[in-house]
Amino acid sequence: MSELTRRTALGASIAASLVRGTAQNSALRVGVLGTGNRGTFVATMMAKHTPAKVVAVCDLFPEKMEAAKKSLGEPDARMYTDFQKMLASDIDAILIATPVFLHADHFEAALRAGKHIYIEKPASMDVAGCKRIMKAADAADRKLNITFGFQRRYSELYLKAKKLADSGAIGPIHLGFARFIKSDGVVAAGPPRTPPQSERDRIVQWGEWKSLSGDLIVENNVHSIDVLNWFLGGRPVSAIGAGGSTTPRKGDMRDHNFVAFEYAKGIQGQLSGMTLAPPGYRDVVEQFFGETGMIETSEKHWRHFQGPGQETSELTPRNNTIDSVAAFVERVRTGKPENAGVRGAESTLTAILGRMAMDLRREVTWDEMMKG
Repeated sequence: MSELTRRTALGASIAASLVRGTAQNSALRVGVLGTGNRGTFVATMMAKHTPAKVVAVCDLFPEKMEAAKKSLGEPDARMYTDFQKMLASDIDAILIATPVFLHADHFEAALRAGKHIYIEKPASMDVAGCKRIMKAADAADRKLNITFGFQRRYSELYLKAKKLADSGAIGPIHLGFARFIKSDGVVAAGPPRTPPQSERDRIVQWGEWKSLSGDLIVENNVHSIDVLNWFLGGRPVSAIGAGGSTTPRKGDMRDHNFVAFEYAKGIQGQLSGMTLAPPGYRDVVEQFFGETGMIETSEKHWRHFQGPGQETSELTPRNNTIDSVAAFVERVRTGKPENAGVRGAESTLTAILGRMAMDLRREVTWDEMMKG
């Protein structure tokens, strides 16, 4: 190798190293607020499948933070027990995966700190919390990216299905139907509790109480409700439903519900949700029925029914959380933010509307709910 060739190769090597170093140093710096099961999973998907780097974690429980750091493969990530201190650090974005009753507080604080936000669903457990999030999102800096963890909105297969529906391939949609059926042995196990009194107990037990989580329809079935709103073109005008609990509970969460939402032009969106299935059983799908066909979406596939013997389907290539976090990071990287704050709150409010209809055992309108 000639001296010139060696110098050229050395220069190229140094340049490549500088590019790699610059890319690493300029990677989106993410802080994780809430390192429970969901927060750790979403952060791990972000760390493994995007250029973002998790540099900080925050929780009340050090053992959870240590477990999260191990899952993330980020042993040097800083640990905080005070989320305000993490917000004051050099993070660019925050993943909020805290108990539902804390979402509005944490969302507002993150916006005040000027951070990009990826917040897990639902927006809040009540109407007041949702109104706070909508107000804060409306006033937010338009350079900030605000994404809710309604990951189906970013799934490759869901986007294909939505494009097909919008093309008129099945004609006008007459009815949407969603079911979210699964088992729930963890929450149901054990003797009944009295409502938590301390803040620490509220944080530990939040998933067992309607007042802290919003109930089954808000905390869990809201995923399916968001898809109904998406495909049916907006929020409903009213709801009627029934539900309850037939199995022993630690707290007061329902274990089954059925709600019929009425959308514009009299179109109905029906939801059936329950946690009464046997261990290991899960059936989560949405179906949209039109004049000339049916489109079905789910976590694992999508299907287009055109008639007897005329049907196409496709399996999902990956967990749709990967699509969601990848879209979030890419929008921040390219400076093309979205602000899904109001939309995420409206899907949550739709779930709250269904809960109110069950609580009051009558039809409840959107306007009535919002005045309360």
